[in-house]
Amino acid sequence: MLQLHLPWLELAIVTPLVGALLVGRERDPERARTRTLIFMGLALFVACGAWEDFSTLDTFEAHDPWDAVSSFLGEDALVVDELSAPLLPLGALLYFVTTLATLRTKVRRFPFVSKLVSLGLLLALLSCRTPWGIIGLLAAQTIPPALELRSRRRSLWPFLLHMVLFLGLLAGGWAIIEAEGNRSTHSIYAVWMMIAAVLIRSGSVPVHCWMTDLFEKATFATALLYVTPMAGAYAAVRLVLPIAPDWALRTIALVSLVTAVYAAGMALVQHEARRFFCYLFLSHSSLVLVGLEVATPLGLTGGLCVWLSVGMSLAGFGLTLRALESRTGRLSLADYHGLYEHMPSLAVFFLLTGLASIGFPGTVGFVGAELLVEGTVSVYPYVGMLLVFTAALNGIAVLHAYFRLFTGTEHTASISLRARRPEKVAVLALSSLIIGGGLIPQPGVTSRYHAATEIISRREVQPSIPGAPHETKTADRNMRSVRTTHRRFTANR
Repeated sequence: MLQLHLPWLELAIVTPLVGALLVGRERDPERARTRTLIFMGLALFVACGAWEDFSTLDTFEAHDPWDAVSSFLGEDALVVDELSAPLLPLGALLYFVTTLATLRTKVRRFPFVSKLVSLGLLLALLSCRTPWGIIGLLAAQTIPPALELRSRRRSLWPFLLHMVLFLGLLAGGWAIIEAEGNRSTHSIYAVWMMIAAVLIRSGSVPVHCWMTDLFEKATFATALLYVTPMAGAYAAVRLVLPIAPDWALRTIALVSLVTAVYAAGMALVQHEARRFFCYLFLSHSSLVLVGLEVATPLGLTGGLCVWLSVGMSLAGFGLTLRALESRTGRLSLADYHGLYEHMPSLAVFFLLTGLASIGFPGTVGFVGAELLVEGTVSVYPYVGMLLVFTAALNGIAVLHAYFRLFTGTEHTASISLRARRPEKVAVLALSSLIIGGGLIPQPGVTSRYHAATEIISRREVQPSIPGAPHETKTADRNMRSVRTTHRRFTANR
């Protein structure tokens, strides 16, 4: 395995954790906010450096030149590869713009230390390759939201019970698989435990109530940053996809498809803005799992592209709703608010990010949505039809929310509600990525295609049920599809 030129991964993880120690001793909230932005900006810079350094090596994976973390998480624990390289700067960017867009009226209640710690844990998770390290970091990620719910004196039992169940199933399933060793067929009970764990963490129906409860009871920033990196999808790729038989992947894809359709319908009828956003995000994140578990080059490439586009677009969409809430309080979609005249820039950004999430042409989500539909139609035609139907429902829900919030009446206010400069900077940064990724999609698609083909090529051949040999034929067919798609992709370039 090749080495990076600098220890980017360790620096990316340590920077926000050191910042948490320094910010924790700061009593002035304004200075705490400034220092938090500095350390998050440094973490974003280092994460971008890791991506750029990795792209010059022309390899699938690389690690730091010296790896002190290996003594804690195992040999070559921190690795950057085609999958995680763009996810690292994306995760750091989400935390940076969320903190930047926080108004001064909210800084006294904003948990800066908690956000720095959460950022360090997220970057460690996205850099980690060892199974037990991933499980431990997923467990650590649940602590900051739970502490916030407790400090706000809100019931944390729905969130806590689901997370304990998720971690118990994930750890128990992997312990069984590890005890079985290198086998062509793993215990069906262990596989089902891993499937259930991924579905719980991803908020799939019917175990999605923890996500709506989190958005209602926690701060918008905490809920947004906990779900948008899609840690459940990351666990699926790292832990489930390499060892699961094809029937297990089809099960995850089927449940995720049902969740996507159900959540899109629920987003269309919500009367509360936070619940609307939660269901909209749940629908799109489920589409990512559908693409990941199709396990064909085209479908997996589409799923990985949608992963990035949804992370950017719905994070911006959520930040817009958060900015509206900071001015007007909790928003109801049962009435018209007429806010366009007071905040036109936020209205435009709301519509841009909402349409980008459903794959509107010219935005970063367009190519990913097209690849996802084409990749699934070639394998399961009816699934492709349902994906298009889900996108249509989500588009109607976005437009319905836009008209309710920004049109329909004349809103009167005694103070200015226009976007502040930090909010405009955050909006401009995400808008440039959304539009730039849509106008120049080739670099992102190339990176996601390389990641998809490598993930499929490393996937073990697993029989569906002991005594059923047809899965070997499916795996061979997948490998032929990898080679055929690679030839077509290279020719098109």
